[in-house]
Amino acid sequence: MHTDPIADYLTRVRNAVKAHHKKVDVPSSIMKRSLTEVLIANKFFNGYEEIVDGAKKTLRISLRYSDGESVISGLERISKPGLRVYESAESIPRVFNGLGIAVISTSKGILSDREARQQKLGGEVMCYIW
Repeated sequence: MHTDPIADYLTRVRNAVKAHHKKVDVPSSIMKRSLTEVLIANKFFNGYEEIVDGAKKTLRISLRYSDGESVISGLERISKPGLRVYESAESIPRVFNGLGIAVISTSKGILSDREARQQKLGGEVMCYIW
């Protein structure tokens, strides 16, 4: 049992990127699927497929590379189970001056920082990806 499944997700992606894998398998959940869809929309991943093996569901995420280098150069977990970080729509941080994204969990679902600012929604800052 994991106490922080999002940190586990980010660590699996970080390790796969460092090892130059084309795909990474992550245990599936609704939140992880939403996070993956946000990262696909922001062109960090190529896509994903959900693999069902009995009662166990897995997301197989296809990583994106450009000229042999991963488009993901860093991932950082911000809000942790022991210290939740919340921001209003006006104070959502810009990651590397807009070159990266902050993933925000809002009342309308998981959004990138740009989408949350456009919709004037604040929420929990889950992670930064650049």
